[in-house]
Amino acid sequence: MTECLKLLVSTVIYLKDNSVHQLFHDTFKNFRVLLFYLVPAFLYCLYNNLAFINLAVFDPTTYYLLLQFRVVVTAVIFQILFKKHLSKKQWISLILLTCGCIIKQLKVSHPKTSVTESSDVEMSSFLKLHLNFNLMLILVQVFCSCFAGVYNEYLLKDTGAHVHLMIQNIFMYFDSILCNFLVLIFKGEIMNVFNVNVVSSALQPLIILVILNGSGCGIITSVFLKNLNSILKNFASALELVFTAVLCWIIFDISIDIFTILSIAIVSYATFMYSQNPVVNTVRADTKDENQENCV
Repeated sequence: MTECLKLLVSTVIYLKDNSVHQLFHDTFKNFRVLLFYLVPAFLYCLYNNLAFINLAVFDPTTYYLLLQFRVVVTAVIFQILFKKHLSKKQWISLILLTCGCIIKQLKVSHPKTSVTESSDVEMSSFLKLHLNFNLMLILVQVFCSCFAGVYNEYLLKDTGAHVHLMIQNIFMYFDSILCNFLVLIFKGEIMNVFNVNVVSSALQPLIILVILNGSGCGIITSVFLKNLNSILKNFASALELVFTAVLCWIIFDISIDIFTILSIAIVSYATFMYSQNPVVNTVRADTKDENQENCV
């Protein structure tokens, strides 16, 4: 439903200044770019499905801790796709950012009740059977997130830079809906989507707010990647730690522990260090000229 709303909003925004005929013309003219968007669409679809699988095995702290390696992986993929080399200062700021995010997830727990020997044996056997496999799955999830984000930026600024941003969004969300549709068919759950009970339960106010929020974030992210870059997006995501901690303290009266304070300090310093020497990645020059000619 979120992807469908993104597709609808992107189409409406495009039609505000263009005709339906132009929409179909641009779609068929750039059909090759539509096919390219199948790559990030499939990877995001895989990422979302792996999130449920991995959260069923890992506790939330371990799960989010492992996901923080997205920062470094994104930088490596960014260098390869855009053929740019990050400076030593940029790498230090990225590593500090990763450390800051990891520290936020560290918690010292003191269970009130002792665990029985039998439960220890069950947990040990469970870890032996599932830990290695799910560790591999979470690494796949990290790669999907990183490669999809950087490749999406690559399409926005290089291969598909000459295409209208909202047309690119339409391509992305159409391909995403297609991938999710195929996953539902593969899992044999396609008919459940059109079940009356499922649809009615999805129309609850809180779920609608989640859908609206997800749609807004998706479209804003495309604008962000078009004008900025994937690495800066990681810093923006990391700064969520600061705002989330403060808001949780104000709204839910959740105390800010030493790990959160240390994490906020490291993330803030990493952001300051990066701001002194940020990565610059603009739209390809020849596509700018082509866009100007099209406007004329």
